[in-house]
Amino acid sequence: MEKLRRIVNQIAYTPKSQLLSTLSPLHLSLIPLLFLSSSLYKFIISFRHTLYHFGLIPKHRLPVPVISVGNLTWGGNGKTPMVEFIANWLANDVGFSPLILTRGYGGADEAKMLQRHFNGTSVKIGVGANRAATAASFLHRHGFIYPLDIACFEGSVWKTRVVSDKIGVAILDDGMQHISMSRDLEIVMVNALSPWGNHHLLPYGPLREPLSSFNRANAVVIHHADMVPNDSLSVIESKILEVNQFLSIYLSAVTPSHFFEARNASCQLHLGFVFEKIVLCVSAIGSPNSFVQKIEKMGPLYVDRLDYSDHHQFQEEVIKMIKARLENLKNKFGSKPIMIVTEKDYDRDSKILGGLDPFEVLVLCCKLQILNHKSCSEDGFKKLLIQSLKAQC
Repeated sequence: MEKLRRIVNQIAYTPKSQLLSTLSPLHLSLIPLLFLSSSLYKFIISFRHTLYHFGLIPKHRLPVPVISVGNLTWGGNGKTPMVEFIANWLANDVGFSPLILTRGYGGADEAKMLQRHFNGTSVKIGVGANRAATAASFLHRHGFIYPLDIACFEGSVWKTRVVSDKIGVAILDDGMQHISMSRDLEIVMVNALSPWGNHHLLPYGPLREPLSSFNRANAVVIHHADMVPNDSLSVIESKILEVNQFLSIYLSAVTPSHFFEARNASCQLHLGFVFEKIVLCVSAIGSPNSFVQKIEKMGPLYVDRLDYSDHHQFQEEVIKMIKARLENLKNKFGSKPIMIVTEKDYDRDSKILGGLDPFEVLVLCCKLQILNHKSCSEDGFKKLLIQSLKAQC
């Protein structure tokens, strides 16, 4: 299954002009089947949108404002870091109690990470495929309150009157395709490192929806914007504005903050710990290149890598392969290497990483930030969030 995923991914991100020169006969033989499946998928999503558009299938409306964070392609777009950024700001700076609604697929690694980060705070995490039912359960259990009942907007400042533990906002993680729920703000994340692939829909391409879906968005955030040249950002922006010229476009990046030990999460280490060390980066995320490049900037002596598809489970055979690679690095360089994983990989199954003794396993922690770009800034982004809360009230 992992091999098939790699083949499909390579096809999806190979330009049409390079198909014959880049892909193997096996890859090329799969293209007709993938193209047919993609055409069927396009018909299904178009038919589904039509049913909701004309009200033939009713949408769920929650009694609190809903902010959706989604994307048009698979993996690596920064959806969950953005959800965490918004929830953290609402809970700590504004005083609202947000409810994050996440599907919890792929071993629920992202949901586990959010639960660990927000443990002991007013942020609530609802996990389940039926997010309307999950939301109803949480709203019944904790109650809800309209944002304007606990806060007011004066000039450009949102002032909280009373901090309430009742739910004031719902945030849809990976919510763009979850059209059964009405939302007050639609934020679309775009991966600057690999925005559209071959421009085809799944499974022939990486697109979950056609680019015309930008017409449903209120704002676009180009993620990993610090890792591509300005010319590439301009091309991405132009493509987005061709579809919807009224969209506000923001830039974001994830900034490493520290490491912690996989065996002891309370033991934090500074980023300079890996300087001039032998490192093996292991990840099963949507954008492994961004992870590896961040580690390389910390100055290790040598960086090796093992990449797996997004949400891949680290079973025993994978652990054996990783341990063999670590042993090879030890023999080659004469010193014990360090393995580094992302928080998603850690939270997918932290216990299985204990099978790598005597090698040290570190977890890289990062925080999302909004970058200043033209007239768009972090303050402007927060004002956009505030406006969505006012609109529903």
